Amino acid sequence: MDTQYKPHEIEEKWQRFWDENKSFAVSEDPEKEKYYLLEMFPYPSGRIHMGHVRNYTIGDVVARYKTMKGLNVLHPMGWDAFGMPAENAAIQSKSHPAKWTYSNIDMMREQLKRIGFSYDWDRELATCDLIYYKWEQLLFLKMYERGLAYRKKSFVNWCDKCQTVLANEQVENGCCWRCKDEVQLKELNQWFFRITEYADELLESLDSLSGWPERVVTMQRNWIGKSYGTEIEFGIENSDDAITVFTTRPDTLYGATFMSLAPENPLALSLSKDTDQEAAVQAFVERVLKQDKTVRSSEDLEKEGVFTGAYCINPVTGFRMPIYVANFVLMEYGTGAVMAVPAHDQRDYEFAQKYTLDVKVVIQPEGEELDAAAMTAAYVDDGVLVNSDQFTGRNNREAMKAITEYLAGEGKGRQAINFRLKDWGISRQRYWGNPIPMIHCDACGIVPVPESDLPVVLPEDVSLEVVGKSPLAECDSFMQTTCPTCGKPARRETDTMDTFVESSWYFARYACPEFDQGPLDVDRVKYWMPVDQYIGGIEHAVLHLLYARFFTKVLRDLGLVAVDEPFANLLTQGMVCMETYQCDKCGWLYPEEVQDGKCSTCSGPARIGRTEKMSKSTRNVVDPESLIERYGADTARLFCLFAAPPERDLEWSDKGVEGSYRFLLRVWRLVAEHSEKLCASGQVAFQDDLAGDIKDLRRKTHQTIQKVSDDIDTRFHFNTAISAVMELVNQLYQYDVAKDDNPMRVAAFKEALEMAVLLLSPMVPHICEELWQMMGRDGCVAVASWPSFDPEIAKADEVEIVIQVNGKLRGKILTAADAPEDEVKEKALACEQVKPWLEGKDIKKVISVPGKLVSIVVK
Repeated sequence: MDTQYKPHEIEEKWQRFWDENKSFAVSEDPEKEKYYLLEMFPYPSGRIHMGHVRNYTIGDVVARYKTMKGLNVLHPMGWDAFGMPAENAAIQSKSHPAKWTYSNIDMMREQLKRIGFSYDWDRELATCDLIYYKWEQLLFLKMYERGLAYRKKSFVNWCDKCQTVLANEQVENGCCWRCKDEVQLKELNQWFFRITEYADELLESLDSLSGWPERVVTMQRNWIGKSYGTEIEFGIENSDDAITVFTTRPDTLYGATFMSLAPENPLALSLSKDTDQEAAVQAFVERVLKQDKTVRSSEDLEKEGVFTGAYCINPVTGFRMPIYVANFVLMEYGTGAVMAVPAHDQRDYEFAQKYTLDVKVVIQPEGEELDAAAMTAAYVDDGVLVNSDQFTGRNNREAMKAITEYLAGEGKGRQAINFRLKDWGISRQRYWGNPIPMIHCDACGIVPVPESDLPVVLPEDVSLEVVGKSPLAECDSFMQTTCPTCGKPARRETDTMDTFVESSWYFARYACPEFDQGPLDVDRVKYWMPVDQYIGGIEHAVLHLLYARFFTKVLRDLGLVAVDEPFANLLTQGMVCMETYQCDKCGWLYPEEVQDGKCSTCSGPARIGRTEKMSKSTRNVVDPESLIERYGADTARLFCLFAAPPERDLEWSDKGVEGSYRFLLRVWRLVAEHSEKLCASGQVAFQDDLAGDIKDLRRKTHQTIQKVSDDIDTRFHFNTAISAVMELVNQLYQYDVAKDDNPMRVAAFKEALEMAVLLLSPMVPHICEELWQMMGRDGCVAVASWPSFDPEIAKADEVEIVIQVNGKLRGKILTAADAPEDEVKEKALACEQVKPWLEGKDIKKVISVPGKLVSIVVK
C-alpha cells in the first residue's frame, strides 16, 4: 500500500467513482423524508472564485450530512445563464453569446466537479436552454391573462453603456450594478409584473419565515414599506386636474403652504410647459435625475428646487400654494408629490427658508405659543392644533382620523395605505435574454403569442452592436410576424425579460428539469418543495429573494406549486476577504506580485491596504484552481469551513491553508501507520468496566460525535465541529495503541479513528473515502450511516463549573458530573478565588445551573 498522501490522485479517483455510479442522483421516494438543499446558482462567467468555493462547500457539507442521516436529499446545480456580460463578451470576441455561455458552463462544471460537490448532475439546467425559457414564456402569458403582466410608459433607470433598463434595486449609488457607469432616467414603454398585487401577502408571510435571518426579514419588510395615511386632492389652479398626495400627517394639512414634486413626476415638466419656467425646470430635472437617490434622500442634503410657474389650492384653507420641483422628493414614495408643511417638517422648513416661502404654524406645544417668524427649525413634536378651523384645540394625533373623515365627506381625500414597493419593471433592451411573447398589431393592438406557437426563439442572425434599442428590433426575421387575431402583418415585442425572472422559479424546475408537458410537474414539485435550506449572499436579500417569493405565490395561484414560500430556511454566508496591496506606480497588485514587500514589476514599495472582499478590481484574489493544484480540493474545502462560521466574513490566510493541509496529513498518517492493525481487528463488544486511557478515548469519541452532530445539525458551525475532531485526533496521537494486549485498547482506537473519518467525510470527502477503504471498510463513505453517540459513554466524570458573583466571573471549580446541587453550591462558596468577593457581603441568593455555573447574588 502507498502510504503517501497524494490528494490529486485520490480526488480524481473518487470524483470518477461518484460520477460513474451516480452516487448523488435521487428520485422521489414517499417512504423517505426529503431534504432539498440549494445554493444560489451561479452566472457562468467561465471561472469559479473563492466565494463560490465557500458557498458551495457549506451547502455540500449539509447535503452530505443529511444523506448520511438517511434523508432523501436533492442537491442540484444549474446556471443563471442569460444576461449582459455574455452579450458584451460576444461583441468583444465577435462570437455568439450562446457559444460563449455554453463554453463557460463546460469549464465551470469541470471546476465544480473537481472540488467534489455532491450534485445530482442529471438535474442540471441552464436558463438559456430553449426548454427552460419556453415554459417561462408560458408563465408570462398566464400572468398576462390574470392582469399580472402589463405595459405602460414609465421613467426607467437607463444605463447608456449597457444600453438597457435597470430595476431600482439594480442601481447602486447612482450607478449600474454591473458596469458601474452612471445611470440616467429615460421614459420608455415597459413591461411590468404587478408585484404590488401581492404586497400585503409578501409582508404578512414574512412572519412565517422563522428560519430566515432577522436582518433579511427586516430588509424585506422595509423594502415593501407599508404605511397607513391619507390621500388628499389638491386642485391645480385653472385646471380640472388635481395633484394627489399621500401623507401620514393629515393633522398638518392646514399648515401646507407649497407643493413639492419629484423630478421624475411627469407633472414636473407638464406644468411648466409653455411657461417662462419651462427651460429652468427642464435643466433642473435633467441635473437632479443624474444624482444618487440615496444621497437625495439623506437628511444633510442641501435642499434645492425650482418653481414650475403653477399653483394648486389647499383643499381646507383655499391657500394658493406654489408648486415646486424639489431634489429631496422621490417618486418611489407615495405619489411623487409632497404637501409641504415648513413649520412642522425640517426639510420643508429648510426649503421654505431658502426660497422665502410661507411658514404657518398649526401645532403648538402644550402651554407655549410658536411664532413662525421667530422659528429657527421646524417643530416636529406632538401638541395642540391651532389655525385649523373646527379642529383647533384638539390633540394633533387624535385629530388625524377626524380630519381624514372630514376630507372624505367633502370628496377631497380618503384613508389610504401606501407601499414603498413598486411594480417590477422586467423589460430589457438587449438580445441575450428571454423574448417577451407578445405581438404588436396596428389593427388589434398588443396581443399575446398563442401558447401553441411557443417558444418564441431567439434568432442567431443578430447584430449585437445596435445602439439605443434592442438588437432584436433590427432583425427582420424575428420582428416580422402575423397577428394571431386578424392575420395581418405584425411585429414581435423586441424587449427581453429581466434575468431575475429566470432566477425567480428555477428552484421549482429542479424538481422536474426534463418535464416537457408544462413548466412544472405538479406531483414531483409537491414532493420536493419548499427548499429546506437555501444558501447565498446577503446582497440578494431584496433583489432576488423578494422576486422569488412573489413568483412562488403566483405559481401557487396557477396551481403549479402547493407552498406559499419557496425557502423554509435561509443562510446568508459571509464574504471571502483578503488584504489589498498597492504600489504608487503600478496601482493594485495581485498577492503573487508582492515579493519581500516590493512590487515585482517596478521594485517599488508595496503597501498593505485594508482587508476587503476579494475582487478583481482590487486584485486581492486567490485562484481556486491554483489552490487546488497545490494542496488539493479537500484542503480548500477544510480551510473555507474552519476559518470562520458561515455567516461571518472569512479572512484569507495562507497560514490557515497550510494548517488545514497539515491536519489532513496528520489524519492520513494515523490511518496509514495503523491500517494493517485496523484491518486485522474485528468487531469487539466493549466491556462496561473500561478504565484509564481506554475509557477516556471512548468518552472523547462519543463527545465528539455529539458535538459535531449538534454543530452541523442546529448551527452550521463547521469551524467548531472541525475543532472537535482535531481534539479527538490529538488524543489519538497521545494514545498508546500498543501499550498492552487488552483487545479493548485496539477496539477503542479503531472506533475513534473510524468515527473521526465519518465525522470529517461531509467536509473533506475525497480523503475520507480513501481512508475508509484503507481501514478495511466496505462501501462508499458518502452513503454510510451517520454515527450516533451513547450519552452514558459521553458523560464526563468531572465538569468545570463557572462561578459568578453579581453576574461577573470570579472563579472556576471541578466537581463530579453527578454531584448533588447542594454539594456544588457549597464547594462554590468555599472556592478560594471567590471568597474575597463575598467578604463582608450579605449573600441574597445562590443559583445553580447543573453542569455549567453557580451564580451568587450579594449585597
